[in-house]
Amino acid sequence: MPESIRLQIAVDAPAHTSLRAPLTYLGQSSLPPGTLVRVPFGAREVTGVVWAGATSKDERGVDPAIGLKPLRHALTSLAPLSAAWCRLVDFTAGYYQRGIGEVALSVLPPELRKLDDTQVRQRIARLHKASSASRPDGEHGAGLPALDAAQTRVLADLDAAQGSSPAPTVLLHGVTGSGKTEIYLRAAAEALALGRQALVLVPEINLTPQLEARFAERFAGRHIVAMHSGLTPAQRLRSWLAAHLGLADLVLGTRLAVFASMPRLGLIVVDEEHDPSYKQQEGARYSARDLAVYRGRLEGATVLLGSATPSLESWQRAEEGRYLRLSLPARIGGGALPAVRLVDMNAQPRVKGAGSGSTAISPPLLAALQQRIERGEQSLLFLNRRGYAPVLHCVDCGWKSGCPNCSAWRVFHKLDRTLRCHHCGFTERVPRACPDCGNLDIQPIGRGTERLQEQLAELLTHPDGRPVRIARIDADSTRGKGALEAQLGAVHAGEVDVLVGTQMITKGHDFRRITLVAAVNPDTSLFSSDFRAPERLFALLMQAAGRAGRDAAQAASSEMWIQTWHPQHALYAALCRHDFQAFAASQLAERRMAGLPPHSHLALLRAEARTTEASRGFLQAASELADAMAQAAGVMLYPPVPTPIARVANVERMQMLIESPSRQALQRFLADWLPTLHTIRRELAAEQRILRWAIDVDPLAI
Repeated sequence: MPESIRLQIAVDAPAHTSLRAPLTYLGQSSLPPGTLVRVPFGAREVTGVVWAGATSKDERGVDPAIGLKPLRHALTSLAPLSAAWCRLVDFTAGYYQRGIGEVALSVLPPELRKLDDTQVRQRIARLHKASSASRPDGEHGAGLPALDAAQTRVLADLDAAQGSSPAPTVLLHGVTGSGKTEIYLRAAAEALALGRQALVLVPEINLTPQLEARFAERFAGRHIVAMHSGLTPAQRLRSWLAAHLGLADLVLGTRLAVFASMPRLGLIVVDEEHDPSYKQQEGARYSARDLAVYRGRLEGATVLLGSATPSLESWQRAEEGRYLRLSLPARIGGGALPAVRLVDMNAQPRVKGAGSGSTAISPPLLAALQQRIERGEQSLLFLNRRGYAPVLHCVDCGWKSGCPNCSAWRVFHKLDRTLRCHHCGFTERVPRACPDCGNLDIQPIGRGTERLQEQLAELLTHPDGRPVRIARIDADSTRGKGALEAQLGAVHAGEVDVLVGTQMITKGHDFRRITLVAAVNPDTSLFSSDFRAPERLFALLMQAAGRAGRDAAQAASSEMWIQTWHPQHALYAALCRHDFQAFAASQLAERRMAGLPPHSHLALLRAEARTTEASRGFLQAASELADAMAQAAGVMLYPPVPTPIARVANVERMQMLIESPSRQALQRFLADWLPTLHTIRRELAAEQRILRWAIDVDPLAI
């Protein structure tokens, strides 16, 4: 009987099971860790990954009493995933309390699971052939933009730090328009010159093409690939293979790209590192920014975190000396940051039916917009609410357009005359009369981007008599393929007078003709129960302000207008001074006194069920069984509460906060608690059964 080898294989087990560690299979030969294989799993055949520390010889051969199944075949034509990549997955699974196989298989291209060894070999051959047709032709040649003194100093400090061991994590704090992208480009050029690869992360898919164009222009002849969810399965596989084989010099992508297999990784850039989009909100709820830092340490790669408004966690680590902080305090060319003007909405005329007690656009802001149009300049208005109005209501009986499936309102979209829930997608035509009393007078309350666009078209005029060109960019107006690129192209070409949009347009875009940016209704975040709301609002408004005056010739006249009912608020005072450091110091002091992150560590246990009683019952049972263990670990368990939107698609959602002053204590508690949670779910009676539960470590919203 042939000699058998026991192999540990990481497979993607269903999330509701307690299978988190690799499973044991039998093979006829030893396979290196990181090899992709096909194995039986239940009634299916699935893809798995050979895991480290998991082989042993069985001199007796296949013993039926053991009950181990043999693996079917291995993808030997594909080089194994590296030990560093496997350690990254190991850490992610452990820290975020998920299965190793779940993490490993979810970050690999789905198309890879469908291919056999021959098909993989064919694709690799095609990639090698295509790669040989291009040759790097010198990214250090003529035509590089001149550096100012601050950029020169940052690059010198970065170069000095890169010689240290371990490789540094650098926080690049640069105001908007200060030339952070040029630092990324020069750092990437240095990595490539040393024969290494560079990974550049961006928070949003819509920012990837713009940055990709900058890198493609600078690194002509180099192999650059993109990785994000907007790619087709075939494109994603091609990009992944190019990176894994070492053919791709540069990888640009969103949060998933932090797991790109790159054998020569030398630099990781995280642009707009503060952005909440780097936190995955389903499955393994990882932070790509935090994993980038961990991966840099694993692989000896420099990590460059860039932002005009760094996250308070990163800022605190820099204050403690754990990160090297480098600064770009001024815009390139000496251009001024936009002056911030506050419009006190309490002093503006009230208009009946305006919803919040005043017009959406105050007379002073309207005059400023008109002035920009007459000067041939562009303006940007930011309102983080799409649709025409947040809700319709009946003036007689008080009916409102609530969603029957969610604890939220359905938004009125005037363009297609629909009421649409932005949480579950439930859509209906706008009723002709009130569904409750039959009244024909149904009116919108509040304003979304559609209504704001309509109002501007009515109030603004062009000097030559033609209509003012108003564009709207939000999730509704950019659904079609190429729609976003076309609208952005029109703005850059000067074919738009006023741009209206949600936060999609407030970050990363280099609009050269915009001299005025206005936030129409930002106050909603000032008094939120979420302790991170002020940090997010400050970052959003500073990023929005950064879209104005990026052309040095117009910088002196650029402005950021904020319509607010609370002009004396400390957040707006810091914003008027463009003083992130003062704002960060104030927020960190408040959090220290309150014992909030980064001075403590949090996790959420979330539960979803058909009834509130079932989801609450699961959390209460989990809390009662963990009470003694939590006290011993120094961990605080808070009572279950509904999530901010408690019902979505007829599913009731509850959550329970877990807090600890020690990250290690919190991790040990969660790992010990996890088996109990699986047991509780299995033992619940049918009427108490929950649909899903999940642990969210380092949650961004509570």
